[in-house]
Amino acid sequence: MNLAQSVLAVNDDLPIKTNLPVHSGKVRSVYWLTAEDSQRLIAEKNYDVEPNTPLAIMVISDRISAFDCVWHGEGGLQGVPGKGAALNAISNHWFGLFKQHGLADSHILDIPHPFVWIVQKAKPVMIEAIARQYITGSMWRSYEKGEREFCGITLPEGLSKDQKLPEKLITPSTKGILKGIPNVPEADDANIANQDIIDNFDAFNFKSKEDVSLYQRLLLEGFDLISTELAKIDQTFVDTKFEFGYVKDAAGTDKLIYMDEVGTPDSSRIWDTAEYNNGNIVENSKEGFRQMLLNHFPDPDILLNKNRMPEREALAKNNALPAEALMDVSKTYRNIAEKITGNTIQLSKNPKEEIINILKSDFDLIK
Repeated sequence: MNLAQSVLAVNDDLPIKTNLPVHSGKVRSVYWLTAEDSQRLIAEKNYDVEPNTPLAIMVISDRISAFDCVWHGEGGLQGVPGKGAALNAISNHWFGLFKQHGLADSHILDIPHPFVWIVQKAKPVMIEAIARQYITGSMWRSYEKGEREFCGITLPEGLSKDQKLPEKLITPSTKGILKGIPNVPEADDANIANQDIIDNFDAFNFKSKEDVSLYQRLLLEGFDLISTELAKIDQTFVDTKFEFGYVKDAAGTDKLIYMDEVGTPDSSRIWDTAEYNNGNIVENSKEGFRQMLLNHFPDPDILLNKNRMPEREALAKNNALPAEALMDVSKTYRNIAEKITGNTIQLSKNPKEEIINILKSDFDLIK
């Protein structure tokens, strides 16, 4: 198999029926279906959504981003083989468990292919909900510099790098630039305190103050469920980011749901437990790739300093990473996905052709 051919790098050029521009993010592309196709699928597939709900095809890619840049490898590798399928498989697994345990639904209505979700339109809550149970990463770097307050929470003195925190913390940040909210910086990904969310719940798209408590419960219970399941395969759930939104069911009732992805190597830190107990950090998440980049380039400040963004973008554009580095990431993602789901992650020979065929034959969504 040609590895470069097995990678789905460009995912915004599929001939899916849509009359809107395709939204392409760093990893996923979203194709909003026509009103006619949305209504047809809701009726044909008996989806539990309001009949006029807009639906979309969400296609994941194998691209890998880090430090706000997309990276590529030697030999024409424009992504990481198996990464997209691994991410979707992990999210699908956790979303299924959340539903089984009565937590909340997700935005996913159907999974036609390992790279594809059919999703319902949701009104996103404008926070990135982050839960942590170890002090590491950016929190440790700030703590090491003397900061003790994070999102309205005061940490005790004397903590060590990678130490387990006295209790799990919720450290939310803004999703996008929000304006005119007291105490909330007008910047994307700005740390915010829980009280600021409660005091301005409607500005963050919550429907009530009670739903702020509900999101916290869904965050912590989802975190605990994943943490418990990972412990069974000797993995430690370090921290993660969840996103939430509102949808309406077939009866027109508003529901707060999980959105985007959950518990994946892209949105979480996952450590090998045995290694951690021996004093070593072995990352089974994208953090390992980030550390590789910091060690690979002679001036790591380019990757860490937001004021050097043009240099960073040039670094990503002009440097093909060693193929073995991307294959190491592939191994990490596929291994953790297979441990979590119990299923083998297969590399597609031609993922784009497979997606087109199934969306044409089973959903009549190809032009």
